[in-house]
Amino acid sequence: MPYVEGFGTWPFGEEWLWEAVATVYLPLLDVVRDQPVTVGLTPVLCDQLETLTGEGGERFLTFLREIRTAVHEMDAEALSGEPRLAAELRRAAGDYTRAEAAFTSLGGDLLGAFGELELWTSAATHALLPLLATDGGRALQLHAGIASHERRFGHWTGGFWLPECGYEPGLERDLAEYGARCFCVDQTRTLDDQLRPIATAAGPVAVPIDWQTVELIWGPSGYPAHDTYRDYHARTEHDLRPWNNGGQPYDHEAALALAREHAREFVTRVGERLGGGGLLCCALDTELIGHWWYEGPEFLRAVLAEAPAAGIELVTLPAGLDGIEPVERPLAASTWGKGKDFRTWDSPGVAELAFTARRAELRTLAAASSGLSGGALERAARELLALQSSDWAFMTSNDMAGDYPRERVAGHVAALDAALGGSAEAALRNLAPGLDLAPLAAP
Repeated sequence: MPYVEGFGTWPFGEEWLWEAVATVYLPLLDVVRDQPVTVGLTPVLCDQLETLTGEGGERFLTFLREIRTAVHEMDAEALSGEPRLAAELRRAAGDYTRAEAAFTSLGGDLLGAFGELELWTSAATHALLPLLATDGGRALQLHAGIASHERRFGHWTGGFWLPECGYEPGLERDLAEYGARCFCVDQTRTLDDQLRPIATAAGPVAVPIDWQTVELIWGPSGYPAHDTYRDYHARTEHDLRPWNNGGQPYDHEAALALAREHAREFVTRVGERLGGGGLLCCALDTELIGHWWYEGPEFLRAVLAEAPAAGIELVTLPAGLDGIEPVERPLAASTWGKGKDFRTWDSPGVAELAFTARRAELRTLAAASSGLSGGALERAARELLALQSSDWAFMTSNDMAGDYPRERVAGHVAALDAALGGSAEAALRNLAPGLDLAPLAAP
């Protein structure tokens, strides 16, 4: 998720964050606590979740109590002539009541609760690292991301999530410089064996994600596409979803039963895939679990329960790497996006976004070299970090958010211009707190 705190309202502004907390992060925490899973928390998400123990938490509770409660009732009334749809909306309103109870039980400290798990970090604002223009820009993303993780959680085991699995040969040297031990790659187009970690000369181990397994979920005909599951796209006036993928009123209990059935099938398929041994890494976007796939938490809960009984050992990635010897193989430039290349973030349709971010990076480093310092340089660095988020190009390439990404880019460019002109008036309230500007001065 990009930095949205204080930037707009429903559906792509700050309320996007509150919706994710309610329907993704709190339910996910309930499923994975005390489980051998690895969770990647991007620093830019943590920057925003950190505010939940203060003012952000009050805004989140207002969102739950006033906005979500009201719109569910309003749309239920509007569908009073279709009682099954109205009843489903009133049932779904309970998701937000339960989120409030779960949030309150944590004292608002959602990050602290996730800190009990095996956590990976990432680049500061989820920048696609191979597309950055300079060594200094890459260093700023890596240093800020890793330093903020260590500050928040007190330790780091060395796991680094490459944003969008974006890799180019040599990137492992940068990761090694900052203490990374392992990272994930998507080598579907170039490697036949996705179940063996790969040693790099620089030291960090590359773990291929197993797209054959991931596609059981994310593929065009993956589990979430089944007619019984809740339809993400068909919506009421206030963006609520009382229909299933088959166009009928959604039946929650039937969907949960199907999720458990699909979990058993998934475990069987994984067992067959692992018949010859190896380490299978099934990496999923966190917001799949609850947001894109409403029944995702139930599916994941059932997978975690079924796998051990099927003889599948569940391990965190560091534990898995302790038990299997990496092989030596070349790695190709890749992402897990369309075509497994960089086209989602670097193609004609998003070229101006890509070049805007690169120009901003070059201008910021030039200003730092020319003597810009203090609050103005700090503001410029934060605006640059915000511009480098991979989400703007992703949303634009996939036509997911209208004009919102381009508007955000234009706003950050204007703020960067002001900062390079000497203005230290920061608008990014909580992005990259404690930011170290030393990487901008690096040769």
